Amino acid sequence: MSEILAPLTIDFLTWLAAAPRDYTDVMEAWRTSCPRLTVWEDAIDAGLITRTHTAGQATRIELTPLGRRLLRRHDRLPPHG
Repeated sequence: MSEILAPLTIDFLTWLAAAPRDYTDVMEAWRTSCPRLTVWEDAIDAGLITRTHTAGQATRIELTPLGRRLLRRHDRLPPHG
């Protein structure tokens, strides 16, 4: 993870851990056309988040165990996470 993007990635993971999110919610809040702000792509590439497909439901975006560990290291994991 880029040192420049690390704080933004931590913010993204914290937001994601706070409540269940579906793909549409995540894209509305975090998509960007700026090639220097690749938080979404970086989190997927680093194995910090995953997409879960369930028939008849919206695609769910969730933290992986690695993503949860990263938030714990930064003391940013919500109490219920």
